[in-house]
Amino acid sequence: MLASGVHAQPGVYALLIGSGVSRAAGIPTGWEIVKDLVRRVAVADNADDKESHGLAESDPESWWQQHGEGELGYSSLLHSLASTPAARQGILAKYFVASDEDREAGRKEPTAAHRAIAQLAKAGWVKVVIATNFDRLAEQALDTLGVTYQVISRHEAIRAATPLAHGIVTVIKLHGDWTDLDTRNTIDELSAYPEPWTQLLSRVFNEYGLLISGWSADWDKALVHILESTPRRYPLYWDSRSSRGYAARNLLAQHGGHIVESDDADSLFTLLNASVEALQQLAEPPLSTAMAIARLKRALPNPLRRIELRDMVLDSVHGVFKSLAGKVPTTARDWATMDAYLDTLLEATKPLLALVVQGVRYDDGSHINLWVEALQSLLDGPPAARQPAQGIVQQPIVQTVEGLRNYPALLALRAMSIEAIGQGRDDLLLALLTIPQWDDPFHSGRSTVAADVLHLLNVIDRDFADGLPRWNGGRWQYPSSHLLKTALADFFSENGMDWARYEDLCHDVEYRTGLVQHLLPQKQGRYSHGPNAGEFVGEGRWVHVSNNWDDVAPSAEMRFRKAIDRFGDGGWRKLLAPEQSLDDTLLKYREILKAYNRRL
Repeated sequence: MLASGVHAQPGVYALLIGSGVSRAAGIPTGWEIVKDLVRRVAVADNADDKESHGLAESDPESWWQQHGEGELGYSSLLHSLASTPAARQGILAKYFVASDEDREAGRKEPTAAHRAIAQLAKAGWVKVVIATNFDRLAEQALDTLGVTYQVISRHEAIRAATPLAHGIVTVIKLHGDWTDLDTRNTIDELSAYPEPWTQLLSRVFNEYGLLISGWSADWDKALVHILESTPRRYPLYWDSRSSRGYAARNLLAQHGGHIVESDDADSLFTLLNASVEALQQLAEPPLSTAMAIARLKRALPNPLRRIELRDMVLDSVHGVFKSLAGKVPTTARDWATMDAYLDTLLEATKPLLALVVQGVRYDDGSHINLWVEALQSLLDGPPAARQPAQGIVQQPIVQTVEGLRNYPALLALRAMSIEAIGQGRDDLLLALLTIPQWDDPFHSGRSTVAADVLHLLNVIDRDFADGLPRWNGGRWQYPSSHLLKTALADFFSENGMDWARYEDLCHDVEYRTGLVQHLLPQKQGRYSHGPNAGEFVGEGRWVHVSNNWDDVAPSAEMRFRKAIDRFGDGGWRKLLAPEQSLDDTLLKYREILKAYNRRL
């Protein structure tokens, strides 16, 4: 209900957050600070008077009435401990400013609740935050996300502030900031507010919905009175942990408020932000591919948009599954049906291919894990695909529907690999081939490494590829390789790559993929295929490397060697045993490839 209300009326809901929101960060409450300062004054006043120290600890107000000067408050306490403003600021700083030790322990820094509040503010869902806290954690979280905001921490500043309705995020620090010496903290100070505060709060409580978290209403008598006396136009919500007291329950009953069950502020605001984002995604029309790519290019270099970038890519992965829902053939008998199904798989995957290819192209190397995760998500598939499909008739055609379940993953792997090699990013190619894992439910005990799982012949049976109606009776020496190359040719042409470069990169991908398969540890149960063959080993793909007419090497090998010289080894040596050299390995691999081409 709360998430729906916030989403339906952006900026209409305000937040009232109390000390409970900052306690998780190790920030003490105002009264806890007062008690600690009274104890320090008592010790400084008479270090040997243990009885006095005990009274200061148990009843700081009584001790101050007997020994202090002026009314009990920050100003009087700090004047008793330090003679200059700078010294007084230094005393308070230890309660609010993180030390190196605090930062290592994650204390006195914005919590998940503060970060979620900042995200709600950045997206425009929340524009008014009332805080009874003295810390600056909410402001720090807003700063991190680049949110423009104003702070009102003194009632004298209200008249000069930008009106709340004018769009800027406003943080109202009702009890002041820790750097102010007139911060409110005692019961007397919390019993009445200056008139400008009362007018501002009355307007907020009347004109905005309200979510209260971490504030109990037990001590802030003036704030409770304003809530009691202000008629409400929009709903009131209160978290279950801080709304247990009599005053809170009375306010909820008076205004027909709602209790929001939550374990803590972190879970409350994190879930609220996620729920509102989910509602927004439902409301938004699907992004066009061009718009998605534009957003991706903006997000790639910005470390603050990593979550947005990840969500964008993984949403596109889920879009593949959504596009294919209900389109899986129920039989593998018909060649024409299976041929058309290949095109269906490609069309469903194209928006993702456009996104990840552009991502790899403009990535500076910071997002390797994201491209690996996208491939892993394709391998994992939607939940229903993790079990063998039911009701599919696996009949005469060797290539079954179930056998093509990894075709979108193979398309994505090939597309990202082409772009990675084109950018001199063998490190990404190796990550894509060696990190993702998938356990074939039909062939227990087989290798789970992506380089093996997505071996051409494990995804596209050669007889199936060679017999497709699309060839009009033609035949190919390496049909699985030819099918994959032609399937993506138009996609890369539309992305500005000419045929000659595209063909070379396809052959480079197949050569290097086969080299990885050659270098993977030999394990029992490994896929039976050796390093993949392909059109890169076909006639005309070899060059002479010496005066000996028989001394030839694949063109892809020579381009690989040049790339190593230009860009470095890209992590290839990590796949070698300590006693292996890359050159010897390439020579041994060359002999395997020669055996694939009987004409050599």
